[in-house]
Amino acid sequence: MQQIQVCQSGDLEEGGTGYRFRVLYNSEETTAFIVRVDNEVRCFLNRCSHVPVELDWNYGEFLDDSGRIVVCATHGASYDATDGSCLGGPCDGNPLVRLNIEEKDGAVYWTPTELITVPSDGIED
Repeated sequence: MQQIQVCQSGDLEEGGTGYRFRVLYNSEETTAFIVRVDNEVRCFLNRCSHVPVELDWNYGEFLDDSGRIVVCATHGASYDATDGSCLGGPCDGNPLVRLNIEEKDGAVYWTPTELITVPSDGIED
């Protein structure tokens, strides 16, 4: 599948606010998010593995004060922001769903898959 430009590299600060965008997951519309951790972009579905609710506390706020842990605003499940693995709480060992992204030439690109695709009206959230 073809890569889609999601945002500019400058939109993402280390351990800062995430960048949200719309996707279809198993044909259901939801959102995904990108954060920068360890100077690399990381991308996950914006969906807790415990209960399928959005993770952010406020729009785009996914990371705890350390800038390294994603915390679900609803039930407190915590995930390693580098790989999405469950660190504790009700996620019960289940990781976040990762998306294929690449940073190049000052922008961040997403490569859709058969499971996670582009909504018919685009990715803008």
